[in-house]
Amino acid sequence: MPDLRDHTTLRLGGPGREWVRATTEAELVGAVADADAAGTPVLLLAGGSNLVVADAGFDGRVVQVATTGVNADTDTCDVDALAQCGGVVLTVAAGEDWDELVAHAVARGWAGIEALSGIPGAVGSTPIQNVGAYGQDVSQTIARVRTWDRVDRTQRTFAAADCGFGYRHSRFKAEPGRYVVLEVTFQLRQGDLSEPVAYAELARALGVRSGERAPLAAVRDAVLALRAGKGMVLDADDHDTWSAGSFFTNPLLTPEQAAALPDDAPRWEQPDGTVKSSAAWLIERAGFGKGYVSAAAGERVRLSTKHTLALTNRGDATTEELLTLAREVRDGVRERFGVTLVNEPVTVGCSL
Repeated sequence: MPDLRDHTTLRLGGPGREWVRATTEAELVGAVADADAAGTPVLLLAGGSNLVVADAGFDGRVVQVATTGVNADTDTCDVDALAQCGGVVLTVAAGEDWDELVAHAVARGWAGIEALSGIPGAVGSTPIQNVGAYGQDVSQTIARVRTWDRVDRTQRTFAAADCGFGYRHSRFKAEPGRYVVLEVTFQLRQGDLSEPVAYAELARALGVRSGERAPLAAVRDAVLALRAGKGMVLDADDHDTWSAGSFFTNPLLTPEQAAALPDDAPRWEQPDGTVKSSAAWLIERAGFGKGYVSAAAGERVRLSTKHTLALTNRGDATTEELLTLAREVRDGVRERFGVTLVNEPVTVGCSL
């Protein structure tokens, strides 16, 4: 059986006991439903960009989501899903490559996901984590998500309002394993200019003020350049990109927790009354700088030399070595600031 290390961006993980590559929706649902009926554990695998898999692998059926299909319906109004009309309604199979979809949209003048360029993985994974970067997240453009419900053994379609979207969160993440995403429908605006640029670093790179628009292609190019500078664009020759992207989410704190941080700590007030801070800032101020190597974990894993949020495999690492480094960083931040960071990638057969 194939090793999962060959199918994850961290290049870590042992074999799966069974392996099914599903290229059609019927094959995808059948592979999952048959395994459920037999009591066989299931691991859904798409781009492998958000997985930390145990060295022992996965004792069950790995279902590789390889479905394809992009259907664009322009100049329509999807009033059941969104309160806006016009533009393009884009329905995409779960197995389609996310960044290829973004490039496709930018090339055709469809705005709304351009700041999400360069993110590895498949389309079906994006609503689960409510993937976001540089001031955009997918919940802003998702109209609906069609799924296979493994509990009720039926298809269920959720409008955006019913997806429970939050910061790196959704109802699909809240009930892990229950829903198999089959396709995602987006509603994008047609035009040559981006959505208002909401991220200060991106605005500076584009030479615009926050809230202004920029040409779609320019936004994509700027985001790709910014991500590449942080080791966040996959490159087989650059070990800083052998990662799962940002390993920890930015913490959401109570006002009291936020007030206890140093005066210069980043703070962003949230609509629900919580305060978001920067995991990268906390990690670096706790003593874990770029390129940090742990004596306990060994030199085969380290923090990226470009970005403290990425934990990287330097060539022949093990998952346990990576987790040892992750625990050291998490515990060091907690001891220094009283904040417990939460891992963003999904752990399989292991835990932090």
